[in-house]
Amino acid sequence: MSIKIFCDSAEYQTIRKYSKSKIVKGFTTNPSLMRSAGAKNYKNYALKILKICGNKPISFEVFSDDINSMIQQAYIINSWGKNVYVKIPVVNTQGKFTGKAIRELSSKGVKLNITAVYTYEQVKKVFLSLKNIRILFF
Repeated sequence: MSIKIFCDSAEYQTIRKYSKSKIVKGFTTNPSLMRSAGAKNYKNYALKILKICGNKPISFEVFSDDINSMIQQAYIINSWGKNVYVKIPVVNTQGKFTGKAIRELSSKGVKLNITAVYTYEQVKKVFLSLKNIRILFF
């Protein structure tokens, strides 16, 4: 069995420290972690993180709750770097499955990290939505 450890943080010092580690294979963040770390501008903060983490994969999460807005944000986030994964919650805050976003983005080759997957049924729905399986589950 192969296990990959990802550091869940938006703290510059933490990311800098673990970017040099052979144990940590990548990073994942979310808007709450970035806000707690002092981010005032999501994009600017993310771009600074990208300079620190080197070529290791890193996930940045969309912050919209609307599916169409999620898709637009995902394309923007995806453009920030080749090692960027776009983090999409499996359901929005109203409990609506984000399959439309997952389907469109995966069909366009956007690397995805589907997050907040808690049930087997959610896993099945995600896989049925995928066109291009390049996905990280955490």
